[in-house]
Amino acid sequence: MVRSPPSPEARHRAGGFALIVVLWTLVLIAFIVAHLTATGRTEVQIASNLVANSVAQAAADGAIFEAIFNLSDQRPEQRWPVDGTVHQIAIGNSRVVVRLEDEASWINPSTAPPELTEALLRVIGSDPDTAHRLAAAISEWVGSGGIARPQDAVLAEYRAAGLDYGPPGTPIETLDELGRVLGMTPALLATIRPHLTMFGPPQPNPVTTDPVVAAALALLAPQTGPAPSPSNQAIPDLLTVRITALASGPGNARIVRTAVVRIGTSLPQGYTVLAWSDNLDAGQPQGALTTSLTR
Repeated sequence: MVRSPPSPEARHRAGGFALIVVLWTLVLIAFIVAHLTATGRTEVQIASNLVANSVAQAAADGAIFEAIFNLSDQRPEQRWPVDGTVHQIAIGNSRVVVRLEDEASWINPSTAPPELTEALLRVIGSDPDTAHRLAAAISEWVGSGGIARPQDAVLAEYRAAGLDYGPPGTPIETLDELGRVLGMTPALLATIRPHLTMFGPPQPNPVTTDPVVAAALALLAPQTGPAPSPSNQAIPDLLTVRITALASGPGNARIVRTAVVRIGTSLPQGYTVLAWSDNLDAGQPQGALTTSLTR
């Protein structure tokens, strides 16, 4: 059986359908190309940001080591003062703002006497009874109290508060751990946190740069006597310094790095790094560094 050729109308409809298929195929190809192009640009931007951040971080770390070497200088007059003064350093294409602070400017809750912790709590606004009770609870938590109460009595107080744990009686590992102390509230911890340190000595430096710690020491002055003047302060054999570096690098990269370093001639290398991180507990806010960098 011989088929008759398709009519002109049928050929026209078939051609129109084929044209639609071709057009949709081109649209799909264009969409795929645009998607791949956009994805490629995003990945390139991400890679560029990672490189910029790495450059800024390397500059910040380099500035911290420069500060360590400066503090290790055998000529005291050449060393940077450890008083919160801001220093600016150029490393490659990055600009770094560095601040050095004495870790003894703050209170170490693991080793401070309960009276000092109580004074700090009173300075930030706690009433005397609450400050005394919470300071005793912190002392029991870190095991720094003079007379230890029976463990059963301490655990009974925590159980009565709905807590299924008790004080470990050992130094804290993070400042966040203080939030588990009986009577401590998140608001209260947030208030005292900037005035605490994990690495300072039992007694802060009497000429501390922290006004709240200075007020706490002044509150204790009738018991301990007046603080010595700066001219009477002996240079410590070991100095624990918090070094904060804010680096601004290519591509608007901004990195903050903080290290706590103990420096002294008795140490094998002249220094020991106690902590190094993007975000350490304690210390002061980074506003001064940010302001200096954006001037």
